[in-house]
Amino acid sequence: MSARTWTAVDDYIVSSLFDADAALDAVLAANRAQGLPAIDVSAAQGKLLSLLVRIGGAKKVLEIGTLGGYSTIWMARGLPADGKVVTLELDPHHAKVARSNFERAGVSDKVDLRIGPALQSLAELSRENTGPFDLIFIDADKPNNPNYLTWAMRLSRPGTVIVCDNVIRDGAVVKKDSGDANVEGARAAFALIGGEKRLDGTAIQTVGAKGYDGFAIAIVD
Repeated sequence: MSARTWTAVDDYIVSSLFDADAALDAVLAANRAQGLPAIDVSAAQGKLLSLLVRIGGAKKVLEIGTLGGYSTIWMARGLPADGKVVTLELDPHHAKVARSNFERAGVSDKVDLRIGPALQSLAELSRENTGPFDLIFIDADKPNNPNYLTWAMRLSRPGTVIVCDNVIRDGAVVKKDSGDANVEGARAAFALIGGEKRLDGTAIQTVGAKGYDGFAIAIVD
């Protein structure tokens, strides 16, 4: 199997199961035009996030890592009318592009975008008593995975769903001494989820337009 096949299957999934979506296409085009890295979730992964929001009946979602807001929009679309996504982004340029994308997609009223280092923003959310959140999506700098997971538990309740993206790293997650900070962050996520009594989790390997990777998913007990 090849990346070309994986991408073709992803395209088939989208063409078979999704309606055409000019707004989301425009979001990705805007991200490219503004020089953002092409590391958004795929459409199929975005739809999964939206379905997880709906399946869990989530009203309050926390996203760590906004980029251009593509995944944010997917989750916002899954929320009820009174739902809200709080999304955290370090880079002011990325945040500016994301705000424009939220307006373009018609979800600005459902999104609270915070700019700055995520660990600082998470501490502010805690001081504000903004939680607990119903679903938390972690997709930021990978070396901080254990810190983000620790904050996710603090800002959660029993039943909160936590999704941590990019934890397989082309299979390199099995390398104990890889020397790659991103791989070490992925392994730290596994160690924390596996060792934390409050979390019941698993991980899924994925292939597709984004290559070979995967995500961990856990529920807070």
